[in-house]
Amino acid sequence: MNRDTVAEVKRPVSAAGSPTGMPPTETTAPRSVSIVTQTCVRPERNEDFARWQGETSGFIQHFPGFIEQKLLPPNPPLQVDWVILQRFASLADAQRWLGSAERQKRIEGAAPMLVGRDDVHIVRDEAGGMKPAPVSAIISTRVKPGREAEYRAWERKIAAAQSRATGLQGYRFEPPIPGVQEDYVAILRFDTQANLQAWLGSPLRQALVEEAAPLTHEFHSRIASSGFEQWFRDSMPGDARPPAWKMNMLVLLMLYPIVMLFGILVGTPLLDRALHLPFAVALFLGNVVSVVLTGFLVPWIAGQFGWWLRPTPGRTLQLNLLGGAILLATYAAMVFLFLRLF
Repeated sequence: MNRDTVAEVKRPVSAAGSPTGMPPTETTAPRSVSIVTQTCVRPERNEDFARWQGETSGFIQHFPGFIEQKLLPPNPPLQVDWVILQRFASLADAQRWLGSAERQKRIEGAAPMLVGRDDVHIVRDEAGGMKPAPVSAIISTRVKPGREAEYRAWERKIAAAQSRATGLQGYRFEPPIPGVQEDYVAILRFDTQANLQAWLGSPLRQALVEEAAPLTHEFHSRIASSGFEQWFRDSMPGDARPPAWKMNMLVLLMLYPIVMLFGILVGTPLLDRALHLPFAVALFLGNVVSVVLTGFLVPWIAGQFGWWLRPTPGRTLQLNLLGGAILLATYAAMVFLFLRLF
């Protein structure tokens, strides 16, 4: 049985397996683990679930071994399920949370809001912890009893094939954890959404998936992508993420003066008049500089506008209007200044 759903994850788990897809070897240094939960919420209960998850974050943050939690609500059509990423200092800490009375009580309260069953997986993080990736696919597979060895041999085969896929940045494979999860979990990291989709839809992969069908009961695939929100992580503690329109406004606040000043001070006098570079080349160099500088400046400006990205409950409308007015006034001031100076 196949069920394909798509979700966006703020900090997707990165790959640390071998190139052939073999599970990572254990080291003496402690490794953090992440619980990845994907759940389908009734559309009319999305706001209730968001409040419920916010309350849950208050419980989990005091749990032994807890490090951080990230929550991504649906954003159709790319994102269908809610995705919760919970990071713990060790596998034992994660297992204690999964079996805790606190978690069971919280789950009972959310049951009326959900459709179907949750998918819960535990994956080991890299030595440096979770790291952002442009786009990842989280694939979980339920293998038929007695076919595990055949499935592992097949997994090595598809890992070798996908190692040649355009844009692949890493691959991680996790076997089941007795008493915690029954599925095998594979996490693929690609540089772009297009390259990931190209591999997932390729005839070679489809043939390999069909080859594994006799070995498996269930197969679930979800996409986890990151965008501007990777620049806003430090300004948004806990499980929230900024609304897309707020992220866009702050990115524009930094991007506009960078592009304008680079064009006036570097692009026209140096790249165009002095070096006589073709427009396409000069534009590309300007984009490179803009992306690099924006990546440094946006996290800083996000910290300054933390009060607006995550307004105090009860003052949301007032603070949203205030922040929006400040940004619009700043846009206008910059345009006026550039017109007068240049």
